[in-house]
Amino acid sequence: MALSPEELERYARHIVLREVGGQGQAKIRAARVLVIGAGGLGSPVLLYLAAAGVGTLGIVDDDKVSLSNLQRQVIHATAQVGHPKTESASLAISKLNPHVNVELHEVRLGAGNASRIIKDYDIVVDGSDNFETRYLVSDTCFHEKKVLVTAALGIFDATLTTIRAHEPGADGKLNPTYRCLFPEPPPEGTVPACEQAGILGAIAGVAGTLVAVEVLRAIVGFGESLVGRLLMMDLRNMRFETLRYEWSPENPLSGNTSAQKARAKAR
Repeated sequence: MALSPEELERYARHIVLREVGGQGQAKIRAARVLVIGAGGLGSPVLLYLAAAGVGTLGIVDDDKVSLSNLQRQVIHATAQVGHPKTESASLAISKLNPHVNVELHEVRLGAGNASRIIKDYDIVVDGSDNFETRYLVSDTCFHEKKVLVTAALGIFDATLTTIRAHEPGADGKLNPTYRCLFPEPPPEGTVPACEQAGILGAIAGVAGTLVAVEVLRAIVGFGESLVGRLLMMDLRNMRFETLRYEWSPENPLSGNTSAQKARAKAR
């Protein structure tokens, strides 16, 4: 379906980009993106993807807006304190871009519903704040063959990478899984929660905006993605570094042991 005159004007700065153009904008409109967490990371991701014209945005969050969220969760407003984050985020998106279809999942993602929710989307953004959810999301995206863009926030720092573990890279080798990068979560209690350690609010904006870029890159296909690369941001000292990582034969999803089990099961 062709872009309407209103859409042509709204997305004019994308359409004149050689890397995007009309075809790229049409891909953005046809895309279905799931954002897990409408918090610090999810806020800028949702706003920029909505502004970009992503056709369908799914939001997973079972929390309500609190006053302490507003220092960094910029999709919510003071008037929405006490309201479900999914509804608050949907309201902001509708005001920004009425062309975007929003699907709300006011639930906590768990083993019982992860596959059912994730399977209906093309790309998944993990903006969760706990390791249990991160590993669940990454494993589910592998099994459901979905692109995953995942980020994490620290006090003055953040990390970001893209996972396409369900497909080989351009060199024919298997792309790494999240578990190739982080085989196991850190011991409980070693990473303090935001409530105890604090966070500079704008850090979420920097990282979330870069997540949105990675999602649009995955949709349209411009440039080099962060597949097999971990972007590390030290915003205290304004330093950015990129760490390369590769597929590990010991990972439990696509490693040698899992492949042997799959072959044995098929016999």
